[in-house]
Amino acid sequence: PHPARRSEGHRPVSSTQPVHLGAPDDRDELARAEIYGLLANLFYAPPAAELYAQLQVAVTEAPVAGAFLERSWSEIVAASRRLTLEDIADEYAALFLGIGRPEIFLYGSYYLAGTLNEKPLVTLRNDLRALGLERPETVNETEDHIAGLCEVMRYLIAGADVGTGNLATQQLFYNAHLRGWIDGLCDVLEAHPRADFYRRVAGFTRDFAAVEAQGLDLLDA
Repeated sequence: PHPARRSEGHRPVSSTQPVHLGAPDDRDELARAEIYGLLANLFYAPPAAELYAQLQVAVTEAPVAGAFLERSWSEIVAASRRLTLEDIADEYAALFLGIGRPEIFLYGSYYLAGTLNEKPLVTLRNDLRALGLERPETVNETEDHIAGLCEVMRYLIAGADVGTGNLATQQLFYNAHLRGWIDGLCDVLEAHPRADFYRRVAGFTRDFAAVEAQGLDLLDA
C-alpha cells in the first residue's frame, strides 16, 4: 500500500520484552520497520499471493526475538497454512468491506472520537503535513486508516530523512496517532465471530504494540 507520500516531489512512502531502539541501521530497527510494513499490507487488503506464500513457509520465530512475539507470530503462520487465500480474502471482505457500514472500522477517528472524519483526523493531517507527507490521489482511505499509520511508522523508522526519521519523532507520532486506539481495534477484531486469520493478526498487532509502547517509553527514562 501507499497510504502517504512525500509532498513536493520527495520520496514516496512505500508496507513484553522491549525492542532495543538503536541506530537506524540496527537490525532491530529494520525488523520494526518490516513489521510495520507487514501490518500495513495485511490491514490494507487481503494478502497478495506472494505474501501469502511467504507466510505459509515462514519460520515460526518472531521477526523480533522474544517468546512474547513468537507465540502470536506462530499463530499467523499456522493460520496461513490452514486457510486458503480465498478464505482469507472472504474474511477480509466480510470484516472490513461491508456494503454501507462495515463490521469493523479500521480508522483511528472512529475509536478516538466515536465517528469518522473527526478532530483526530484533522490533527493527523496537520502532523503529516509537518512531516512533508500527503495521501496519494489514488488512495481512497483517509489518512487515519491503520494501514496508513503503520506505513508512516515504517517510513519514520526506515526512511532516509534524518530530520524526520528519528526516535523522538517516532515516539510523538506513535503516541499521538496509534497508542490511544490500537488495542481497541484489536479487542473488536479478536471478539468478532467471523474473524479467524485476522484474529491472529490482531493478537500479533496487540503484542507488537505493547513492545513498541514499552520501547518508546524508555526514551523518557
